[in-house]
Amino acid sequence: MTLLTLLAITVIALLGPVLSWVTRWRAPVLVGQILGGLLIGGAGLGWVDAGDSMFTLLADLGFALTMFVAGSQIPVRNPELRPLLVKGLIRAAAVAVAALALGALISLTLHSPDWLIYTVVLGSSSAALALPAMAQARLTGPAVTATMAQIAVADVASIVLLPLVMDTGRALLTIVGALALCALTAGVVLALRMMRRRGMLSEAHRVSRREHLALELRISLVLLLAFAVLASQTAVSIMLAGFAAGVAVSAIGEPRRLAKQVFALSEGFFSPLFYVWLGASLSLGDLWSSPRHVLLGLALGFGGLAVHAVGALTGQPVSLALLGGAQLGVPIAAATIGMQTGALNGGDAAALVFGALISVVSLSATVPLAARRFATQR
Repeated sequence: MTLLTLLAITVIALLGPVLSWVTRWRAPVLVGQILGGLLIGGAGLGWVDAGDSMFTLLADLGFALTMFVAGSQIPVRNPELRPLLVKGLIRAAAVAVAALALGALISLTLHSPDWLIYTVVLGSSSAALALPAMAQARLTGPAVTATMAQIAVADVASIVLLPLVMDTGRALLTIVGALALCALTAGVVLALRMMRRRGMLSEAHRVSRREHLALELRISLVLLLAFAVLASQTAVSIMLAGFAAGVAVSAIGEPRRLAKQVFALSEGFFSPLFYVWLGASLSLGDLWSSPRHVLLGLALGFGGLAVHAVGALTGQPVSLALLGGAQLGVPIAAATIGMQTGALNGGDAAALVFGALISVVSLSATVPLAARRFATQR
């Protein structure tokens, strides 16, 4: 990778916000970034090589930072979340059962052996998409909080399960790695809480702000990379490493200054670069040349919304139930891991991302419906 190539990638990444700005329906920024990657990747103009080792390394870091932001947005310290966690668990379990049935049906219909992958993708939720959208729309109330709990549970469970179903041959090593990450997360949380009780975090924050040292960001990046190294050595996806590091920071309370710094670092460079890399890695020729792949994308996209609508059977408002159907991290992770390990071909990976984009676009229509009933007055 050269500086000229990097310049082309960053310029193309601007297609995301531009597309979101000029379109009447406010297309999600990541849609434009993925389309930009398709344009300059092997399926388009061929300006960049998605297999370049430096490009892949930067994209992995972008993926980890994206999941770190998602994990840091899980409201683990919200006292309203805990009493409603059981209700969220029950609804997440109901969605999982429906996803299992639909995943098996899709696999049987399309003669695919990847029914477990489809099940995890269908039952997943995206905290990185849904929670900010709910906060921006100012959705409040017990039903909203219970939905937040359900989304958090589904997001965490699917992130843990995905590496297991993607490579069953190394399931034991993956389980050990996941347990090691959990232990590391717990240890980091305990250490940070002890430092906070002794006033060490407050003092570090004060000095960092006075001297412009960005200590919080530096420490967070050290934690993120330590989690990523552990994941890479134990056959665990870097997705889980980033998410676990974000949850650890969220558990002790992410300072507003740190949140802005991480957001700027992620959304300003690394996250767009990851989505451009993802688009450049996809083979839409395989998707459109095969009706099977198109049907798979449609089935996963609309099927994910359908299985989450099962929550209405438990008394959950349909508009809130559909918010849980917004999927991003898990389908993209499945496509990324599948291409890296050879578990999926280019067409299947593109179908997973196509299905995720369907759910992302549906979020823009679902949030206004929920806001009519659950939004507070501005």
